Amino acid sequence: GVVLGLDAPQLPLMDARQEALADLWATGVSAYGHPTVFLRDELDRRAVLSAQRLKTAQPDTNVRVAGVVTHRQRPATAGGTLFINLEDETGLINVIVSSGCWQRYRAIARRAPALLVSGRLERADGVTNVIAHRLEALPLAGAGGSRDFR
Repeated sequence: GVVLGLDAPQLPLMDARQEALADLWATGVSAYGHPTVFLRDELDRRAVLSAQRLKTAQPDTNVRVAGVVTHRQRPATAGGTLFINLEDETGLINVIVSSGCWQRYRAIARRAPALLVSGRLERADGVTNVIAHRLEALPLAGAGGSRDFR
């Protein structure tokens, strides 16, 4: 039967991170911003540069970057090179993964929805790339699936 007069239970309020994750799960977007915003303090402590800070970093230096994988592309004409785009709360980061690095980190490179990349910063003709030396899966709730191409 129908029960009348009951009050809804008091549930704890969600914090901003929990609301953002719920928004991302339900709609794919969040008013609270990009999922990496909730990790930025930790990433800063680990000397991980944002896409914005990467623009002013010295070329030919070792850097660390992190973000959600938006694209993976491994064209047959690239000799085994994988191209990855990462997105953080400030923009996009181009990552180039050599065939040797691909062999070492294949499982992570293929499946991780978010990555922490250590590599060498390269800048030429106005284009900034990170040449990856090491890939780590970045535990990031709310990271969606990437668009992958051959």
